[in-house]
Amino acid sequence: QVQLVESGGGMVQAGDSLRLTCVGAGRTFGVMGWFRQAPGKEREFVAAITMSDGSTKYANSVEGRFIISRDNAKNAINLQITKLKPEDSDIYSCAAKIGPNAYITTNYLYWGQGTQVTVSS
Repeated sequence: QVQLVESGGGMVQAGDSLRLTCVGAGRTFGVMGWFRQAPGKEREFVAAITMSDGSTKYANSVEGRFIISRDNAKNAINLQITKLKPEDSDIYSCAAKIGPNAYITTNYLYWGQGTQVTVSS
């Protein structure tokens, strides 16, 4: 059974940093990434990484503050978030697909349950 399990969410203050982790089980993936969604809004692409070569793709809104990294040995990815803003408050979900690479931000096949990030001002 394929699973993606996120951890690391929580309640923080504006300006703080947070690290989210997603661990995959059941198979390895070609691309893993993060999406976020606020209540009543559409899910938004955040960042993705190609597991073979580490190439990355970021949404314009997070570039410079979010860093995605991979740990192939653990079949996992991390999302380091710095300088958190109240508008970063969302449910962050891990997603994965076979390929082809991180630059294509659609067609993710596997999804985690999500982890809540709440940023207070």
